[in-house]
Order: sequence, then C-alpha cells, then structure tokens
Amino acid sequence: MQEPLLRSQDGITLVGGAPLSARVLAEALAIAPLLVAADGGADRLLRLGHLPQAVIGDFDSITPMARAALADRLHHLPEQDTTDFDKALRSVEAPFILGLGFSGARMDHGLAALNTLARHPGRRCLILSGHDVAFLAPPDLRLDLPPGGRLSLFPLGPVQGQSEGLRWPIEGLAFAPAGTIGTSNRVAEGAVRLRFDAPRMLVILPRARLAAALAGLRAADAWPPDARGG
Repeated sequence: MQEPLLRSQDGITLVGGAPLSARVLAEALAIAPLLVAADGGADRLLRLGHLPQAVIGDFDSITPMARAALADRLHHLPEQDTTDFDKALRSVEAPFILGLGFSGARMDHGLAALNTLARHPGRRCLILSGHDVAFLAPPDLRLDLPPGGRLSLFPLGPVQGQSEGLRWPIEGLAFAPAGTIGTSNRVAEGAVRLRFDAPRMLVILPRARLAAALAGLRAADAWPPDARGG
C-alpha cells in the first residue's frame, strides 16, 4: 500500500478543478481545516484567496502561475491510469475527507469521482456538490435525519442490504447500476440504519445533512482498504 504523502488528525478538504462557491468552501473548511488541491484545484483555490497545504496530481491542468506560487507544495504523480482525485485521495490520510470541485462541470469527471470512492472503500470521503453530499456506505451506517427528508441510494455494482427507518425498505432488493436503484427514498423515522454486503452503495443526501452524514460515517466501521465486496 502507498505511504501517505500527508497525514492529518483533523479532516481534510480536498479541492478539484470544477467550479465551487466560496460559501461551500467556507462550510467545508469550518469542518475540515487542512486544505489540499488535486491538480487544477490549486488554481481554483488561488482564485478564491486560499493556499493549499499540498497539491497532488499529474499536473496536466495546473497553470504555470499556480506552479510557481506553490512550488514548495507540489507532489507530482505522473501515472496516467487514474484521475487526480484518485491520486490525491489515496495519498492523504485523515479521519475524514470532504471532496469539493469534483462534480458539476463535466459528467465524466463526476462519474469518475464516484467510481474512485468504490476503488478506495477504506477512505471516509464525502463529495459535496451545490445541493448534495454523496459518500460510499460503510457496512453498517446509522443516520439521525429528519422525517420526510430525501435519502437516495445508487449502486456502483451488485449489492444488497437492509434498512430501518426508510419509507420504502430495501431488504430483498438486488441493486445494480443496470437494475434496481434507490433514488428518492424518504426518511420515515429520524433514526435510519443501513447495512450492506459490499462496498458498492452510494448514499446521497441533501447538503444540509452534511453534519448528520459525517457523524454517521465517523461512528461506523469503515470497509477495510482491500475490500472487494465478494
């Protein structure tokens, strides 16, 4: 396993090159104060007036200006088989990671970021967009959510599970990307419990539920780094 380039006892805010607002960045930094950029995310941060602690990537997107400004913070990983988000995620170690600027600008980049979550099930990473927060479900997850709120599930591969506290229970369903999915479920009770047999299920909540999502993830056992889900 690759030795992390950066370790933190606090949360890490990891920023990519897609558009993000100063408001979302401030929200993330209040929770995860250590700032890291993935390649072109460095330029995005400089434009917003922030200096990342480290910049990780193959550097095919970062501008010469950002390279010069952050020369002592660059970590070049030249291989081309993975995305910059993948390179950065596997290169940092923290209790949790908030990913910003990895969705919204291009659909292929957004899908690649979600794929990366399944490639690294041992990392507790939440991807924030303008309206949502998405993360890979651990084996057993408890969430404290308001009744009636939206909770979507999207499988990244074949996966089955059990639920408590959802309007439409998931037990007995064989989820798969080309089969059954679970968008727009609703919370029936405030205490939701989800259990899954493989690290392949995305949980998607309104961004206003970030604190609840983070609390649930931090309390849960993570999938082991080498989990394959059967």
